[in-house]
Amino acid sequence: MSDAPAAATVPAAPQAWPDLRGWNLYFLSKVILAWMGALDLHILPNLLLLAVLLVPLPWRGARIARTVVAIPVAVALYYQDTWWPPFERLLAQPGVLDFSASYWLELLGRFINWQMVALLALLVCGYLLLKPWLRVTTLSVLGMLGMAAMALPLPAGLQFAGGGDATAAQGAGASGAAARGGPASNETLDAYLAGFYQQQAGLKTTFPPAHEGTPFDVIVLNICSLAWSDLDEVGMRQNPLFDGMDVVFDAFNSATSYSGPAAIRLLRASCGQTSHTALFDPVPAQCQLFANLQALGFQNELAMNHDGHFDDFIGDLTRYGGLAAKPLPIEGYPRALIAFDKSPLRRDSDVLAGWLKQRQTASNAQVALFYNTISLHDGNRIVGADGRAMASDYKARAQMVLGDLQGFIDALEKNGRRAVVVVVPEHGAALHGDRMQIPGMREIPSPSITHVPVGVKLVGMGIPAAAGPRHVTAPSSYLALSELVARIYALNAQATAGDRNWDGLLQGLPTTPSVSENEGAKVMDYDGKPWLQLKGSPAWTPYPEDKP
Repeated sequence: MSDAPAAATVPAAPQAWPDLRGWNLYFLSKVILAWMGALDLHILPNLLLLAVLLVPLPWRGARIARTVVAIPVAVALYYQDTWWPPFERLLAQPGVLDFSASYWLELLGRFINWQMVALLALLVCGYLLLKPWLRVTTLSVLGMLGMAAMALPLPAGLQFAGGGDATAAQGAGASGAAARGGPASNETLDAYLAGFYQQQAGLKTTFPPAHEGTPFDVIVLNICSLAWSDLDEVGMRQNPLFDGMDVVFDAFNSATSYSGPAAIRLLRASCGQTSHTALFDPVPAQCQLFANLQALGFQNELAMNHDGHFDDFIGDLTRYGGLAAKPLPIEGYPRALIAFDKSPLRRDSDVLAGWLKQRQTASNAQVALFYNTISLHDGNRIVGADGRAMASDYKARAQMVLGDLQGFIDALEKNGRRAVVVVVPEHGAALHGDRMQIPGMREIPSPSITHVPVGVKLVGMGIPAAAGPRHVTAPSSYLALSELVARIYALNAQATAGDRNWDGLLQGLPTTPSVSENEGAKVMDYDGKPWLQLKGSPAWTPYPEDKP
């Protein structure tokens, strides 16, 4: 038996924590973008992903499998951390599959933020320079832990330690919230929205009985893609069309950001605002503006500068808006633009001049015209003299459209027609975009998209012209338009023109708080702040309107 001492057992070296390598760029970019406010960092899933990537795995096959699984998870998590809506909502835009290839390329280009690209390129350069000298993984871990610490709520006693101004602001906000039912919370906002729709359900316009007053026409000019924010973006807030209106609604909410629902809401203007789903339920004829006008002796007519087939727009007018008029034929007019879906568009001046020519020879005493134009829709291209479609910026098209509508009003006056002209956009074009939506994207009805310029012009009606537009500054929507039309009809019956005045027309028009809704999103104002609820989520979050 050997007396040699047993060999000493050498303990295994501890497994070193792995270096994140290329994953450092992933986490450091998130830290920087979240610190800048360009990302809404969901800290818990990001920390979980970081921890999984840091766990030492001795087997090469296990490390490869982890990477294969982590890459799609990381991509999905990065998208979730952006301010953009869920990916399925991007594809839920009406008729998205009908977009032309050139429009798809244009939209794709808008997703690229070149400032962010430059920042990320700088980050890559910095990483490559520092990697030989520093353990960059440590910076990534510390950065993520720092973001986690910033996300922790402060103790109640420290929340307003900054001084009296914050306390005063808190008190002012609390008093405003109390007036609406309490500070904002999921329960409070749900209750407020339910109360809003309950209150709106009891509202309607009572039209006067038919009378033998001097006949006049009601002309509704419905414009796609025009909001106050769009006019500001191209420097056209002051323009001859709206500067020449008799009445301008400064705080009009279109309540949606898509054409079909907007047209239905306008055609149902005689009752209070409903939810998006209720737009496709039957309503009494008393809710339909053009049905009410028809009952007063107006002949309903329809004209558009497009064929109305995209997303079955013309079907929406008939089935849900109660407007069964046959559209004015436009095939004989030359093409002025090519739409985003490759269909031809006619110039508004041509179509409206054609309608007016027909109106001059018609025997109908009173006509109610619904005119819809999509000349300003995103992705439209103008037709040049050689017949080719060319890119055209929004400002050039806006100048053309507003000029055409002003020319139409001038033609009404020149021809001696008596008319009430109502200019009401469907929604905005979203020219500038925001953190949640790229320019041109309207899936979420944000205030910058639904806050639209609405004007009313009385042509030859015997009511003294206003000294410049009279401004309705209270929050309003379609019910106010219906009420104003009803009042004008009643006022027209008065024999004495001196009794016809603007104060009586505008006093006490219905006000409507700002609540907007599409199929996949709800946005409403609560205490002066827009709140967002996405489909499938019970949570309300403040809407980040500012640009990234």
